[in-house]
Amino acid sequence: LGITSDVTSWNAERSSFCLTFYENPLTEFVELPAEYTGLVYSNILCGAIRGALEMIQVRAQCKFVRDTLKGDDVNEIQVEIQEVMEEVMSEDYKDNS
Repeated sequence: LGITSDVTSWNAERSSFCLTFYENPLTEFVELPAEYTGLVYSNILCGAIRGALEMIQVRAQCKFVRDTLKGDDVNEIQVEIQEVMEEVMSEDYKDNS
C-alpha cells in the first residue's frame, strides 16, 4: 500500500500492540454517508494482518480503534496475539528413515 506505521502501546505481557498510520489509500476518495457511520470501511486491513500472522503460526485478533473516516486524526489498529500455534506435520510428510 505504500504506507508506514508506528508500533505503539505494547501491553506488559507483550501480547497486544497498536499500529498507527496517518495515510490510508483505501479511504482516499471515500466519504461515508450518515446512515453508514457504523461501517468499518478499511476492515480488510485487519483481515490481511490476521491472515499474514496465521501464515507464521500466530493467531490474533485485530480491530480498528481509530479511523480517519470517522473524524479521528489517525488510523489505529489494535492487534492482540491470542496464541502461538504449534506447527503440526501430517504423518504423510514425516521422514520415515
